[in-house]
Amino acid sequence: MPNGDEPIVPSIREEPDGGDDPVSEPIEIRLAQGISEVDAADWDACAGSDQPFLSHAFLMALETSGCATSESGWLPLHLVAEQQGRLIACAPMYLKSHSYGEYVFDWSWANAYEQAGGHYYPKLQVAVPFTPVPGPRLLTRPDVQIAKTALVQGLLSAASQIDCSSLHITFCEEAEWRQLGDAGMMKRTGVQYHWHNRDYRSFDDFLSQLKSSKRKMIRKERSKVRGQGLELETLTGDALTPEIWDHFYPFYRATVDKRWGGAYLTKSFFQEIGALIPERIVLVMARHHGRYVAGALNLLGSDTLYGRNWGCLQNFEFLHFEACYYAAIDFAIERGLSRVEAGAQGQHKLQRGYEPVPTYSAHWIRHRQFREAVERFLDVERAEMESEREQLKGLLPYREAER
Repeated sequence: MPNGDEPIVPSIREEPDGGDDPVSEPIEIRLAQGISEVDAADWDACAGSDQPFLSHAFLMALETSGCATSESGWLPLHLVAEQQGRLIACAPMYLKSHSYGEYVFDWSWANAYEQAGGHYYPKLQVAVPFTPVPGPRLLTRPDVQIAKTALVQGLLSAASQIDCSSLHITFCEEAEWRQLGDAGMMKRTGVQYHWHNRDYRSFDDFLSQLKSSKRKMIRKERSKVRGQGLELETLTGDALTPEIWDHFYPFYRATVDKRWGGAYLTKSFFQEIGALIPERIVLVMARHHGRYVAGALNLLGSDTLYGRNWGCLQNFEFLHFEACYYAAIDFAIERGLSRVEAGAQGQHKLQRGYEPVPTYSAHWIRHRQFREAVERFLDVERAEMESEREQLKGLLPYREAER
């Protein structure tokens, strides 16, 4: 593996811009073996402020809390591009020894590759660990036009030089997906469910756009939650005390133990993001007769609320829908947010107004014959996903005029 202090692509240069200097300063691409090696202000100048997950603070919390480290199978190898010593672009990248915590599944690829005698791991992953939230992955300062091209070249060069089987950029933006495809990477699509705020004035205003049967269903579910003696509160900012995280973490573990059996996130991670970015956290907590019994963690972007983690210690009818979906819609309407993204999977979200939207990822595999086989699979899968999204739209609860 290249040393983190050595440039990976030392000779990328911008095209002449017609000015006095026929050739601009070269762009140097290198690896940072930990987010702490990158200045926070410089990273955030590239990442922007739309999404908290791409911020230096969020990625730092993942690393310092032990969630994204070599020990957990997420060795940080962030790609950074510098020009005259100034950071102009970056990408959150990890060398991985497994495929857990990604939500774009390649387990079948790994099994086939190893059955054929190859070694699928380690692989390179450009992503936010444990976070299936679509967004930019090629992070650039807005005033440097060539930076995305430099990053794409840098990613492919890093993958060719590092001892890895493949490179995966997951949950990227559509424009990036197309650019990566033009650079020779294989393109994959998926589906998520997002709620869109069409200038609703209240939750009842939103309900008025649904079919009568679905409107009644949601009202019944919300009423049932209150009828079980449950009270919900939404906490953010200074209200996120260490004691609150002490209550929330067992909820997260309860869900993990029920579904997967292994916790990706540590208790210290939640405490750290609560301290570093409290204004970006929206925590919905549920009490039953005064005692906390459940919680749903959301993070706040510039115009979007992102649902992330949920858990409950007891079985309460419809509480999951209330805490994770309806409370999020209430918050989005109150704040004038454009949408709610409720995480990966879950067709049950359709009946509650969350619409199917495509997600994008790009993939490079070193072995030519295996790459060709995967590409044939993806050609078929993309067509199937497009057909599935169209079918899912027919299950939406909106009245025809609203749809």
